[in-house]
Amino acid sequence: MVQTVPVTFPEATATAVGSMPGTDPAEAAAVVVGELPGLPHLPELPERGLGADMVGRTAALLVDVAVEVVPSGYRVTARPGGDHRTAVDHLRRDLDAFEEVAASAKPALVKVQFAGPWTLSSEVELPRGHRVMTDQGALRDFRESLAEGLTRHVAEVRKRTGAAVVVQFDEPSLPSVLAGALPSPSGLSMVPAVAEPEARETLRALFDAARTATDQPVVVHCCAPRPPVALFREAGADAISLDATLLDGMPSVFADQLGEAWDDGCVFFLGLVPSTEPARPPALHDIARPALELVDRLGFPRTLLAQRAVPTPTCGLAGATATWARRALELTRDLGKAFVEPPESW
Repeated sequence: MVQTVPVTFPEATATAVGSMPGTDPAEAAAVVVGELPGLPHLPELPERGLGADMVGRTAALLVDVAVEVVPSGYRVTARPGGDHRTAVDHLRRDLDAFEEVAASAKPALVKVQFAGPWTLSSEVELPRGHRVMTDQGALRDFRESLAEGLTRHVAEVRKRTGAAVVVQFDEPSLPSVLAGALPSPSGLSMVPAVAEPEARETLRALFDAARTATDQPVVVHCCAPRPPVALFREAGADAISLDATLLDGMPSVFADQLGEAWDDGCVFFLGLVPSTEPARPPALHDIARPALELVDRLGFPRTLLAQRAVPTPTCGLAGATATWARRALELTRDLGKAFVEPPESW
């Protein structure tokens, strides 16, 4: 496995996937830093519209590549226009607000999130309407542009917060990329599947760039029921973020991948807290159950959760109410503490 930095997080670390409800970056930053002091993340506020969503936000980082909004989504354009500037402005305001909160809280470590190279290149079109991922030259340009952009962004975040920075790549589209399940522009056929060696090479290039920029572990998040854990590890991911509530009934092959990764030193960011408010207030033990059952099934001691697991909500919190988002982060923080000092009932 490729791994070049020690994968360590402070005891009782908890964090979130990325998105928050609402449109006020100052309020979101205050909630995140207040509830997740060990590893607060730069909040994403997609409710503000195009340019604030995952793809538009990541496109704002690209160097010498610009996008515009068309009816089908984002498309590469010759020069930055209003759509691109809006995305850049959103990201700048987010960082301004986060910097102000961090000035008093002084977190030692913060997390930033961006679309991974395959999700970004599958969601952005070339001028003729084809996905960027279908053109090798364009894919290479995107990969290099994103690597340079995230390096600049990490330096800016570090300078303005005084904190070390962890990069998380979000790859929700990667399973579809690997399966050839994305439609072509006409909708009459499917984009050919990307072979794992090619997917691995592109992922590794971005993971290496992020690790070089931060000297911190690189996290990759995928919300699919069976994310490509082995591929992520082969590409050099130090930590993998997944929805642990979707693991019930997993096949033995996938369980083996999880066990091998954990045994090899991987940290798992385990999505456990509901991302929207459940019908009944959840008990901490009920929320923790998928994590406890996972380590039990894999044959690890439950102390592994304190050593190499970081609790998170199951997904982003953009669809939650403001009240539940705050409560979800509070429960996530409580889980981190419980992993270190489990209640007697566990």
